[in-house]
Amino acid sequence: MSPTSANTSTRSWHTVDKKEYDIIVVGSGPAGLTAAIYARRAGKTVLVLEKEAFGGQITHSPKVENYPGYLEMSGNEFAEVLVNQALAQGAEIDLAEVLDVTDDGSVKHVVTDAGTYTCKAVIIAAGSKHRPLGVDREEELTGNGVSYCAVCDGAFYAGQHVAVIGGGNSALQEAVMLSERCSKVTVVQNLSFLTGEEQLIAKLQKTPNVEFIYDSVVDALEGKDTLTGVVLYNTKTEEYSMLECDGIFVAIGQMPENEPFLHVASLNEYGYVNAGEDCETGTKGVFVAGDCRSKRIRQITTATGDGAVAAVAACRYVDSLS
Repeated sequence: MSPTSANTSTRSWHTVDKKEYDIIVVGSGPAGLTAAIYARRAGKTVLVLEKEAFGGQITHSPKVENYPGYLEMSGNEFAEVLVNQALAQGAEIDLAEVLDVTDDGSVKHVVTDAGTYTCKAVIIAAGSKHRPLGVDREEELTGNGVSYCAVCDGAFYAGQHVAVIGGGNSALQEAVMLSERCSKVTVVQNLSFLTGEEQLIAKLQKTPNVEFIYDSVVDALEGKDTLTGVVLYNTKTEEYSMLECDGIFVAIGQMPENEPFLHVASLNEYGYVNAGEDCETGTKGVFVAGDCRSKRIRQITTATGDGAVAAVAACRYVDSLS
């Protein structure tokens, strides 16, 4: 099978045999791939299952400047290195959507749309997906003026006016990239201040084709077949206004996709797996790592840290079964 992310590998991709593994990792983002690398180095058989893009959400980041050891790289470059490293260590990676995980004591069953796999331990590293605006016609206009990825769709708006919805690091990174090719970028933030890194804020404030609208949320999308603008609602003045633009890039955070793990892990009110820094779910042999775990800080460094912790714990559990 071929990876669906932007990165490609010279290594062969294949449908793995339905054999039993020591550890199955669900998700191929930084957390999952780090876990696979650590587990393989401990001599365990490892299968990584990914339903969409090898490398996870980081592949959508145009520039990564806060990972130790690298001055600058793209998310795609980072993901490709991790994928190739996991493969070089002997991990197997395949495309399959996990539908359910069940616990049968020393054996876990991972049910996917490609069949059922068995293993001794599971590491949940499913990450998260882009949070939608939740307004009418959002799905209808996705791809026709509504986007969630500047890396993927930014080129379509060269020389045009776009709006970035959000004020955190992801939104500001999108705005920086878009400002280099769009005639104008309007950042729409629901708060009275931006929440991203000061370095990004300072850079955008000095960029002449970037402007900011604060205390505002998107109330409606305008346009018949393609987006022509958005209706904004000011939460302070309670007034509505029209922002005409050719496209919007939604970057208002992430949301986990942990429903397949309800049988083996408890979720908090926001849908994240309840687990501490030990990455243990409460079910023996089931661990969690990365952005899908309940935690305060979600960064590449914390994801890779989780991956290492979860892998070491999973390896100890597998060894305890001998």
